[in-house]
Amino acid sequence: MGALLLFGWQTPTERYITPQRGLGYALGIVGGSLMLLLFIYSARKHFRWLAFLGPTVSWFRFHMLLGVAGPLCILYHANFRLGATNSNVALISMLTVAGSGIVGRYIYSRIHHGLYGSKATLGELRTGSDNLHSVSGSVAFVPELVERLEAAERRMLAAGPHLPVLGFAKPFAVAVLAIHARWSLRRYVSRALRTAARKSAAIAGQRRRLRRTALAYINRRIAATRRLADFQVFERLFSLWHALHIPLIVMLLLAGIVHVVVVHLY
Repeated sequence: MGALLLFGWQTPTERYITPQRGLGYALGIVGGSLMLLLFIYSARKHFRWLAFLGPTVSWFRFHMLLGVAGPLCILYHANFRLGATNSNVALISMLTVAGSGIVGRYIYSRIHHGLYGSKATLGELRTGSDNLHSVSGSVAFVPELVERLEAAERRMLAAGPHLPVLGFAKPFAVAVLAIHARWSLRRYVSRALRTAARKSAAIAGQRRRLRRTALAYINRRIAATRRLADFQVFERLFSLWHALHIPLIVMLLLAGIVHVVVVHLY
């Protein structure tokens, strides 16, 4: 798809395609039809009696495919250029909806187990984090590590702005704190093991292995906490995105209808 977009953007397609007839007109019809088919996913998701159409997951995949193929056809139909006012409104509406869909896909992937998987829940994430806490005895050879980790986790969970509108900034704050926590905890582990190795020949002999174990434990704990901190933010952002995406789709539908009517009447 990216190659087709680049090709159409750099190639003077108006030499071969015109929106009023032939291939250009057909691409407009096909693109518009594909955009209309996008509504089947929403209908399938909200009306149980449409279960005969197939599983919702399959329609979601098809929905994303149509969300790329439809705009691509329309862009070739328009020769990647602006035109009359009604055409421009329809084109900009379509590009806005497509861009919104890309953003929504990213947010969706952050609150699901895989892009097409079942939705993650805060409880599942907390359980995974608690399971790591329960094995803290495996790094008992490094004093204060667990306490330092828990302090870092509390800072990560409390980081960032708490206003819904500014919630998108929280993942960045959490990421910075996670990097700092890993760096400071690794330094602490190295210093603590050096000190312990001077006092114990057994620890001195296993120092590298013990360091790897401690660092692996740190990485798993911080990753679980970061996922936990991000989840609530992206879930809230997904709700806000959904509330915005629906009006954009309605705007696109109305703009498309006006464009088709105007083109065929005048």
